[in-house]
Amino acid sequence: MTSQLSETDPHASGNGPAGEPSRQRYASHHHRQFEVMGAHPTDQGTWFTVWAPNAHNVGVIGAFNNWHCEPLRRMDDGSGRWTGRIANARAGDCYKYRVENAWGHWMDKADPYAFRMEHPPGTASQVWDLAYDWNDGEWMRTRGQRQGHEQPMSIYEVHLGSWQREEDGRFLNYRELAQRLAVHCHNMGFTHVELMPVAEHPFYGSWGYQVTGYFAPTSRYGTPQDLMAFVDTLHQQGIGVFLDWVPSHFPADPHALARFDGTALYEHEDPRRGFHPEWNSLIFNYGRYEVRDFLISNALFWLEKYHFDGLRVDAVASMLYLDYARRHGEWIPNQHGGNQNHDAVRFLQDLNTTIYAHYPDVHMIAEESTAWPAVSRPVHFGGLGFGMKWNMGWMNDTLRYFSRPHFYRHWHGDDIRFSAVYAFHENFILPLSHDEVVYGKGSLLRRQPGDEWQRFAGLRNLYGYMWAHPGKKLLFMGGEFGQYEEWHHERTLDWHLWARPFHAGVARWIADLNAVYKQLPALHRHDFDGEGFSWIPCERHESTILTFLRRAGPGEGSAVVICNLTAEPRPALRVAMPEAGEWHEVLNSDAAVYGGSGIGNLGRVQASPQPVGGWPASALVAVPPLGTVILSNRPIPTTAPPQGDFHARQ
Repeated sequence: MTSQLSETDPHASGNGPAGEPSRQRYASHHHRQFEVMGAHPTDQGTWFTVWAPNAHNVGVIGAFNNWHCEPLRRMDDGSGRWTGRIANARAGDCYKYRVENAWGHWMDKADPYAFRMEHPPGTASQVWDLAYDWNDGEWMRTRGQRQGHEQPMSIYEVHLGSWQREEDGRFLNYRELAQRLAVHCHNMGFTHVELMPVAEHPFYGSWGYQVTGYFAPTSRYGTPQDLMAFVDTLHQQGIGVFLDWVPSHFPADPHALARFDGTALYEHEDPRRGFHPEWNSLIFNYGRYEVRDFLISNALFWLEKYHFDGLRVDAVASMLYLDYARRHGEWIPNQHGGNQNHDAVRFLQDLNTTIYAHYPDVHMIAEESTAWPAVSRPVHFGGLGFGMKWNMGWMNDTLRYFSRPHFYRHWHGDDIRFSAVYAFHENFILPLSHDEVVYGKGSLLRRQPGDEWQRFAGLRNLYGYMWAHPGKKLLFMGGEFGQYEEWHHERTLDWHLWARPFHAGVARWIADLNAVYKQLPALHRHDFDGEGFSWIPCERHESTILTFLRRAGPGEGSAVVICNLTAEPRPALRVAMPEAGEWHEVLNSDAAVYGGSGIGNLGRVQASPQPVGGWPASALVAVPPLGTVILSNRPIPTTAPPQGDFHARQ
């Protein structure tokens, strides 16, 4: 077929010889390469631009030319880009680049910058127009106030393909999911949704963590505009949306980024740096400018075009360490002989600096599982520049402790208390994520010891401790009602369990925790500041009872938290208090509405000026078995009724 390549580019600020777009056009799009790279439809056809510096020839094949190759022209600016316009290529058309490498071998490649991809198992790219009329102006104007570090943040992590489906097993559309999720999160009190990766991925079982279409939301659930409507809908309901983002590695599928022009373009040539043995995938070459620009442009793209409120950056630890998941001899030290990946560090600092310069009201969140210092500290102070970091140490210690039989917990008190030592070293999110309920680990409910009643009480106790602990909260779907089976991506959650009282009680407990968490500033104002937390003593110290104080500003009230980590009730535990007077029992996980035994304090306790452990006052508190009690000197409305006293229920 005859070529229909244009001689000029209407979007360029000027044109070079032979009709090539000017180099100024590309230089001006630093960190915004999605504006010029890929396929851009116009009234005169579609402009295609691709980076393939070591290719001998590059062309476009697609539905518009019966999949016969139409050549692109190599730009003369030394950038390695190929470009041209095809007059009859229109939005919706499928296409690929046909690349001839230096050895004469031809490869068909998907567009790294494609805005939409063919529905799997198809692998073609699609020309697409991203126009959309947004209706979330109020959210976007107030996002900085809603998402401040001093605000409550309770995140509901979701895998879209298995949260809910049609009765016949078909996936729901982004728009349908949005309507249902908005209602669910509103009822449960979650402030944000975090989506597991939605960028196009060929293998559904990768959960989205093996990305082949970095600029294309998966077509399994609809079009790009459908995803925009998803975010728009949640924003209109006052719910933020975070996106799980994967800049750490990519799959070796032959149609995607791997050896894109016949050479290691996006990855390293040496497998000791470019191949990830744990995930059987390829590692980005962060030392290459074009790769850094590709990834930072991608991060900005999701925030700008889809209005996401932040990115959770996956597997940061694997980026920081050259020897991550490698044995001796399988990695190359840096120039100083160490295992730190300096290129990745510079990339992450550049990424976060750029994102916050453009969008100071979003969050960049690191999933980082080591003791790397200052992950969530500013770059100009030597940090990586993230806004927050997952607290993997808290998660591991807490779940290990709560999995122990109650009797043995007496000897492991340090496990549950250790997180307070470093709780304010970073801006932490406390995550109970999808990774904790897969691969034979069992659900959070099944990991609790004891009989059925004790398991549900233990789960409520875990959540009470988590919501009262300093740090923002994240809970994977199903955890909010005590999903019994561990999660599997091929089936939906067991929503029928809501009809069972114990499961409904867990859901009620989560909803009330979220409500009090938002209404009581002491539980969120100083999540990242040690000024808001203190251990407080009991008259008789017990390693299985946690007592601590959460504070807010003057006039905003304080909260005393008591967690009983065994199945033995404490009918009259004397607990130190910061001041005498009436303290309201705002939450009690043993309330009958949650499935508990009803041991409580008639809705309040009276603190007398009787000092304990150097504190000026104390109170006798009835502490239920495997229960969390939250007392506040500031009354707030709750959905739970006052609890009966301990003696009346014996």
